[in-house]
Amino acid sequence: MSETFEFILIVALIVCAVSALHAKHLLSAVVIFMAYGLVMAVIWALLQSPDLALTEAAVGAGVTGILLLLTLKKIHALKDKDE
Repeated sequence: MSETFEFILIVALIVCAVSALHAKHLLSAVVIFMAYGLVMAVIWALLQSPDLALTEAAVGAGVTGILLLLTLKKIHALKDKDE
């Protein structure tokens, strides 16, 4: 069971990485990048490294994702609903 779960996580990590590279929309790429960070955090937790798992979840998926979304908003890559 554990090996199957680890294999699924590795496949998900590779799929996220390739999908982020080939995403046509910037918002999709950012969301996929955040998913990559969350999958990586789970992998770090399985490797019994909770400090790296928490850091990856907070920085990799959290802060970096928010900063990328704010950047997309700032460069007008995201459209407002009232425009």
